[in-house]
Amino acid sequence: MKWSAPLFSVLFVAVLGTSAAHAVEYKSVGANPAVLYNAPSEKGRKVFVAPRGMPVEVVLTQEGWSKVRDAAGDLAWVEAKTLTAKRNVVVTVANVKLHATADDASATVCTADKGVLLELAAPPSGGWVKLKHRDGQIGFAKVSEVWGE
Repeated sequence: MKWSAPLFSVLFVAVLGTSAAHAVEYKSVGANPAVLYNAPSEKGRKVFVAPRGMPVEVVLTQEGWSKVRDAAGDLAWVEAKTLTAKRNVVVTVANVKLHATADDASATVCTADKGVLLELAAPPSGGWVKLKHRDGQIGFAKVSEVWGE
């Protein structure tokens, strides 16, 4: 099959538009722990109880259910109403330092161990993300050191 320039351009734009429409969406488990299932139904097998605040990537939402991915990459279904738009991230490295500014040379505000939940204070920018510790300290960490941003 020979591709004509106009046809190729249309297909390229269609594929490009499709990928842009699928931006990653993160949410967090709400105020109460949420049961994750292997199917979009309470009749499905319970696979995990997600603690409150746990960040998840929303892969698909249908009929009151969301298919989500966790930090380990596992997929499961959860009732969409148990998720909140409040964004948390989980530390993925040992002893991450939260800096006063988005610069390795800036003062360390606090540290957090692997697995600690931090609140997203501002969207990522320039490879850094502004985070808030539950004790109130606010600082910057590298995007590569957390998951859920």
